[in-house]
Amino acid sequence: MDRGNAFAANCPTRQLLDRVADKWSVLVLLILGDGDMRFGGLKRRVEGVSQKMLSQTLRSLERDGLVTREVTPTMPVMVTYGITPLGRELLSALRSMIDWAETSMVKVVAAQRSYDARP
Repeated sequence: MDRGNAFAANCPTRQLLDRVADKWSVLVLLILGDGDMRFGGLKRRVEGVSQKMLSQTLRSLERDGLVTREVTPTMPVMVTYGITPLGRELLSALRSMIDWAETSMVKVVAAQRSYDARP
């Protein structure tokens, strides 16, 4: 299969879209786009993410080939996460999406209030 079809019910593209559109995945990829980071650093940067959710997100992104996990056998063990070339390909789209969300939020909130005020 050279190209997926996101409109087909059984296409794995849907699973990939679900992963890369997930808020935690987007934030982790954007942070790692600036440089490798350890788990604790990621946890501090992504406010509100639980340790369990961050672990699950990193495992999923690693499985999809978007993130690397490097273990350094020190005491204690040091684990560093980085972005792969495939993950880097995704960054410009994610940055555009975040930019749109941050600059359009005022308009979205206004639309929500207008909608909620309708009888």
